[in-house]
Amino acid sequence: MTTIVYTREIALSQLWTDFSLCDLVGEAGTTAWISGVGGEQRGVVGVGEIARENFTGRERFSRAQRWWSDVLQTVSHEGGHDQSLTAFMSFSFSPDQSDSVVVVPETLIRRVSEGIVITTAQQLVAANPMEFLETIRAHTSASQHTSVQWRDGSHALSTWQARVSDAVGRIESGALDKVVLARSIIGECDAPVNIGWVLHRLNSAYPSCWTFFVDGWLGATPELLVSRTGDIVHSRVLAGTMKRSTDQFLDGDLAAQLRDSAKDLAEHEYAVRSVADVLSAHCTDLAVPAEPSILQLANVQHLATDVQGSLADDVPAVALAGSLHPTAAVCGTPTERAAALITELEAMDRQRYAAPIGWSDAKGDGEYGIALRCAHIRDESRTSFELFAGCGIVAGSTPESERVESEAKLQAMRRALTP
Repeated sequence: MTTIVYTREIALSQLWTDFSLCDLVGEAGTTAWISGVGGEQRGVVGVGEIARENFTGRERFSRAQRWWSDVLQTVSHEGGHDQSLTAFMSFSFSPDQSDSVVVVPETLIRRVSEGIVITTAQQLVAANPMEFLETIRAHTSASQHTSVQWRDGSHALSTWQARVSDAVGRIESGALDKVVLARSIIGECDAPVNIGWVLHRLNSAYPSCWTFFVDGWLGATPELLVSRTGDIVHSRVLAGTMKRSTDQFLDGDLAAQLRDSAKDLAEHEYAVRSVADVLSAHCTDLAVPAEPSILQLANVQHLATDVQGSLADDVPAVALAGSLHPTAAVCGTPTERAAALITELEAMDRQRYAAPIGWSDAKGDGEYGIALRCAHIRDESRTSFELFAGCGIVAGSTPESERVESEAKLQAMRRALTP
């Protein structure tokens, strides 16, 4: 059966004042990938579904791409061959745990510089696009909940810190170079949370990040695992973290400490090398800066390196994401030893935390971030959330310093969920 899709364009002047893609994020059947604010905002929101599939196992990335290609064969555009559909994809961290999902929305609203482009399989939407936008417009100025109660998630904090000590001992004995250990906390809200309201807060606080909402996972990730636009491939590698200060001079001192930290520079080098090694198999003219820059966010600052190259083959974005995952930034090095130690010491299912999340289009282009600074909705009523944070453990790490770092990372979602 063939699905017919329609495309309509709406100028920015036709939209409401202070239009944001976050206004269109409802509570169910919605997906989102948004960066920037105001006139600089770009991204896409999906409403409804025309197809969905789950995948597990080591071949989950390649199977997802094959399924997506098959779906595209069943779709045509009112004016001919369609190149405008987009699939949202969210993958599990481990091939042995949880499910990965691909969702193809029924209607896509994409923000471009001149306004928005709507691609839809609904004839009524195509006939009355503004009426449709007003209908789905979320009331994101407030949420029903008035308080959040926080508690430990996978482990008590003291237990997690003891496991950090264990990991440091193994690293210093030469068993491995780095491992990333994650912990989680649970937030219990007194009423259902308005997801569009949360995304508004994340997008406003972290405009340089990629704010996302896919199948119950939401957040604002600062780390772009990989993007493909034609033959241009880009990855932003983050590893090495320092808190922020409200004092401008102290903040500068903290940034200098991060830039000069042998521990953080070593952690960052592992992460950059793991990305560059993979991309070099697919790219020519791979540009890898010799030194990292400082990326400052509202709650933390990171060592950052932007890697860019020209694609030498026709590998799609999701396949590149699958080749890169897991990087040293979210797993460790050597990868197999680090992954085994994560399984042993974390003793929890990361689900889709620290795994690729993003979108692919019909041409193989796409953007995939790493699901960081995120939360998972634990119940259909949208009152219970699990937040995750991970820290790169290397020689010289201490349980207290990693606690401070994990708390700083958790603040992004904690503040977004707190009324």
